[in-house]
Amino acid sequence: MKTLKVLSALLCYPQPELQAALGEMREVLDQENLLPEREHRALLSLINQMQRADLIELQERYVRLFDRGRALSLHLFEHIHGESRDRGQAMINLLDVYRQHGFELSARELPDYLPLFLEYLAQRPAGEALDMLADTMHVMALLGARLAEQGSDYHAVFDALAALAGEPADIEAIRQQAAREDPDEAIVNMDKIWEEEAVTFLANQEGCGAHQNSHGAAAQPVRWMPPSNSTPPVIRSL
Repeated sequence: MKTLKVLSALLCYPQPELQAALGEMREVLDQENLLPEREHRALLSLINQMQRADLIELQERYVRLFDRGRALSLHLFEHIHGESRDRGQAMINLLDVYRQHGFELSARELPDYLPLFLEYLAQRPAGEALDMLADTMHVMALLGARLAEQGSDYHAVFDALAALAGEPADIEAIRQQAAREDPDEAIVNMDKIWEEEAVTFLANQEGCGAHQNSHGAAAQPVRWMPPSNSTPPVIRSL
């Protein structure tokens, strides 16, 4: 499902290569035509906005949204397990799922990083991909609702995911939660948090797009590499 690859790319840190590929992404969405008209048009609007915007402006907006707090973290297990030990085990389990299907990470990134997770799903059969996506929809819906509350066009990506996998049964409660939430404590207390030593799974991790993430580590584009005895999955191009 190349549409999932497009949604993965749109959630990556904006780079010149990403901006240059936006026209191709639009073509993929039109050709696959998997989304309802409303979600399709909203994604095209986001793509058009990203094409017109200055790259530095896009990068600054991305960092403000996704790298300066926990409420909009693109790490799925952050919203499920927080900093508990269960998060580490859940990531080990997810890594095992990737490896069982012949995928290894060549970028130093947490396995629950959303753009990476969507990259993986884009390579799997549609039914399997949508089943795995449905398992995460409570988190996806909450992220989308929070982005909508902030007036961010990025909510279109999460609306598209919901259109593909189905909204959770408690979607209205999720939206009400997002509407009632106080400001993100991680942003309010940012100075204090940055004074503390960052503790991460698998040491300092690198993410999608070469930027300084919230832990200060230089991030690299998400890539997969196959085990030595398997055929490389082609995911770097649409």
